[in-house]
Amino acid sequence: MKDLFEKIRANRGPIGMHAKESHGYFTFPKLEGDVSPRMIFRGKERLNWSLNNYLGLANHPEVRKADADAAAQFGLAVPMGARMMSGNSDQHEQLERELSEFVHKPDTILCNFGYQAMVSAIDCLVDRHDVIVYDAESHACILDGVRLHMGKRYVFKHNDIADCEKQLERATKLAETSGGSILVITEGVFGMRGDQGKLKEIVALKKKFNFRLFVDDAHGIGTMGAKGGGTGEEQNCQDGIDIYFGTFAKSFALIGGFISSETQIVEYLRYNMRSQIFAKSLPMPIVVGALKRLELMRNHPEYKANLWKITHALQDGLKKAGFEIGVTNSPVTPVFMNGSIPEATNLIYDLRENFNIFCSMVVYPVVPKGMIILRIIPTAIHSMEDVAYTIECFSKIVGKLKSGQYMAEKIASF
Repeated sequence: MKDLFEKIRANRGPIGMHAKESHGYFTFPKLEGDVSPRMIFRGKERLNWSLNNYLGLANHPEVRKADADAAAQFGLAVPMGARMMSGNSDQHEQLERELSEFVHKPDTILCNFGYQAMVSAIDCLVDRHDVIVYDAESHACILDGVRLHMGKRYVFKHNDIADCEKQLERATKLAETSGGSILVITEGVFGMRGDQGKLKEIVALKKKFNFRLFVDDAHGIGTMGAKGGGTGEEQNCQDGIDIYFGTFAKSFALIGGFISSETQIVEYLRYNMRSQIFAKSLPMPIVVGALKRLELMRNHPEYKANLWKITHALQDGLKKAGFEIGVTNSPVTPVFMNGSIPEATNLIYDLRENFNIFCSMVVYPVVPKGMIILRIIPTAIHSMEDVAYTIECFSKIVGKLKSGQYMAEKIASF
């Protein structure tokens, strides 16, 4: 028999094992100042490509005023309690109505935390007789929700419709035996590589199979579609998405989320979704702030237009400069390079300290050994000068990487 703490001390996890060396720089870095393309990191201003502030709303003057006024009027305690018991308000219901209209669904339930909501919604929607079919590269919140499922689940290769159909055939045979149902789960935009989920093709499979489709569109809401209504709107298949999830943590530059669906399904979630029944309601400043952000999204299409102007310039420029950015067809811009973890850490240190550029690094175990991804998140408030400077700097660092300059044990102490 082992002591629990001794077991943890012996196995810190694939990322946690590097905590001593990475904490405060590569992990848990502190970006200071107003949320913008330029923020302070370790006392120096850096060009920041690491925040999902897609539409630039985080520091918008109207947003800052709405947040401050609501905080002054209500504080952070109001409403006190869970929505079902004592935490409801006219503003919560107004936000739900406006979100429903925005994503073209009959009804919506607000959720006090996006990650938690996805986990809890999956747990709520299916029972042990049901079968889940999900994309292999689904976000961790989906994977955690699937792990809670006491029934069978089948995973299909990422965006592989033929394999999705194969898994649906397996799921159908099992559901016919168990008397259960089938729930397919995927994403609108995959946040690591930036490719859209093949929603239209999955919806088309409904002609052959009986299932419901649940889409996590965290990166799609506000960025995709003619009016920002999401990836289903972008692919002209929103009606085929049975349950639509959006977060406030990206385009809204806030916290929380929502789930939209048919009225009876949303009502079922309201009365059965444990993470909402047994947790405090979203504080009023967040709800009022979300209403203001949604108003700006609807009334200022130029924000999304500028996001895509910057996105196209960045992605086209990187490809022209010879960089591999994969199959992204969203603002998420991964830059793929080959190198070891020590090379990656030296590269990032050089990029931050000598070029004053801050972006996220992704290495093993998130991606295969030998691969480095620098993930760039463009926003509506970046400039064309930011794009040009970044491509110039990336060309220099990839030259150093290929010539072996990052093979040294450490470039400098941090």
